[in-house]
Amino acid sequence: MKRIPFDIAALIARVTLGVIFLAHGLVHWQIGFTPLGRLFATTGMPLPQLAATYTMLAEIVGGFLLIVGLLVRLAALALLVVWIGAIVFVHATHGIFVTNNGWELVASFGASMLLFMALGGGRFGIDGIINTSYKRRGAAKEAEREMAAHAPVTTPPTAEAPTSQPTAEAPTAAMPRPEAPASEAPASEAPASEAPTPAQAGDTAPQADVPQQPSGPRSSMSEEDRRAEALAADKNRPENT
Repeated sequence: MKRIPFDIAALIARVTLGVIFLAHGLVHWQIGFTPLGRLFATTGMPLPQLAATYTMLAEIVGGFLLIVGLLVRLAALALLVVWIGAIVFVHATHGIFVTNNGWELVASFGASMLLFMALGGGRFGIDGIINTSYKRRGAAKEAEREMAAHAPVTTPPTAEAPTSQPTAEAPTAAMPRPEAPASEAPASEAPASEAPTPAQAGDTAPQADVPQQPSGPRSSMSEEDRRAEALAADKNRPENT
């Protein structure tokens, strides 16, 4: 909103000055390149024919560019060179006022060109339309880059299944095993009543050879001593009644 007054003022000034410059250029065009060069030669301007050609083209082309608002800064620079040459070689020695062929009018034109060079021609022209389009595209790209920078990073899913989820081929310990029917029970899970007893198991199992321990120390008494002891024992035994 703050730039709208400037854009309107720049549009009015640009079109007004562009019409003035275009009119001067068309007048010089009607005079012709050679007569205009001779006129410039009378003022002491160096290279009068080249200066006349440059002045005519700058006024015609530059005035048209100011009106449409295209390449405003470049057109203002070309016209500023024209008015500086006019002040130095034609109007500087005649004072300020235009009635005495002074430099007040050409100096005003030159100051206007300085403003256009510094500030541009506003948004109401071809330059303004192009600049606005580029700014919108730049803002859109900047917004896309910011969104991409702040977007969460997502990792693509891997082909391997997570180890925390049980698979059908390998059930975990937490899953209950299905009970098999009694008819299909494996032989290893036989009932307790059919299990062999320790006695039966001992019958079939081979017994280890256990060495016999001697009952006592072998007596060193002779056979005769044993017989004598036996007879003495019989004598001492009370008789049967």
